[in-house]
Amino acid sequence: MISIEHAQQLIMDRISPLEIENAPILQGLNRVTPENHISPWDIPLVASSAMDGYAFAGPGLSGDSMKVKGMLPAGQYCDEPILPEEAMKIMTGAPVPPSCDTVVPFEDVVVKGDRICLSKEVKRGANVRCPGENVCRDSVVIHRGSVLRPAEIGMLATIGKTTVPVFRRPKVAILSTGDELQDLGSTPLPGKIINSNSYSLATQVQDAGGEALLLGVSNDTQEATCEKMKEGLNADFLVISGGVSVGDRDYVKPAIEQLGGEILFWKVDMKPGKPVAFAEIQGIPIFALPGNPTAAMVAFELFVRPALLKAMGNRRVFRPKVIATIKEKLINKRERPHLVRGIVKLLGKGYEVSIAGNQGSDRIASLVEGNCLIQIESAGAFAPGDKVEVMLLDRGFEMGLVDHDFSCDGPKGSQVVRAKDSSLRFRMSS
Repeated sequence: MISIEHAQQLIMDRISPLEIENAPILQGLNRVTPENHISPWDIPLVASSAMDGYAFAGPGLSGDSMKVKGMLPAGQYCDEPILPEEAMKIMTGAPVPPSCDTVVPFEDVVVKGDRICLSKEVKRGANVRCPGENVCRDSVVIHRGSVLRPAEIGMLATIGKTTVPVFRRPKVAILSTGDELQDLGSTPLPGKIINSNSYSLATQVQDAGGEALLLGVSNDTQEATCEKMKEGLNADFLVISGGVSVGDRDYVKPAIEQLGGEILFWKVDMKPGKPVAFAEIQGIPIFALPGNPTAAMVAFELFVRPALLKAMGNRRVFRPKVIATIKEKLINKRERPHLVRGIVKLLGKGYEVSIAGNQGSDRIASLVEGNCLIQIESAGAFAPGDKVEVMLLDRGFEMGLVDHDFSCDGPKGSQVVRAKDSSLRFRMSS
């Protein structure tokens, strides 16, 4: 067996970013752009009003009276000169007339017929947005390697982009194995179970940003396993659940070998999820995960998700970690590190974590209830009140982290981050 960190390193060394494609900007959300984006113009393009008010040539003193020449709404431009004793009524965003340099808000004037009187002094340049104040022409507004969030999409629209270059989304084939599996919509017969792994893994793929392709279920024969795996080689990745252990009817490893694949590792020193294999067939990465639902999902988080994120150009591929105070005793009597599903909450000035129920490899309820993983080494023990490191599985925590810089270019561990915002409370997200 190899360690979790060694397995992650072997995987990362084999994964390269996918090709670049031009996508409509609405399809660029949460994707990585490989190019710098440069503004072709100043933003704002010309001096404009920051609020509804009156534009004039400042400064203005309290009591000054000016004749209102007209009104300038947003979207229109006035090139007529405004005399020193005159003012132009102006709306937010409208270009300030060339001879004006100051805007006074409506609430700071007294209107008397076609004239206004300043009720307070106004500094020259007040409430005027200068050309390029937001963005200067030819400046980089989005850097290569950036994840395109709604703000970046808005900036792309601001500089006139209709499409954006992004790394292609990986197509991930999902295959479940086992004669005991039944399709969704059926009532399980004695000795049978519903094929849930295909759907949990497919949605994990989608959550990471990939496209899931369901291959269905392979029967427990080497021939059937090979045929299904061949279908999966049309995708960018193949993820298999079940059939990777050492049972009489576990055919995934022999099928990989029969198809000429190279197995990089088989078995990882961890619980749950020891029977994990990573291989390549014809250059396609193959992840063979355990059949137990929770073990499969935990292994996906540790090995598959980071690979997909790297393929999509992400530089931060590992889940963030925080330090939390554990509420109860936790002992690992086994010889393998144990990834315990936990429930972490932000209380006061720090995090607090508790164990999420039964920790059996088949107990998916522990992931439904939980939102983090607590790693405890072999023969390790934590007492109530001890500080432990937890890996967050819930995106809500990522939004709540303050002073976060958890850049992880390799599997040697996410940098630990601590949150200052104690007003946040979290639940599992979809």
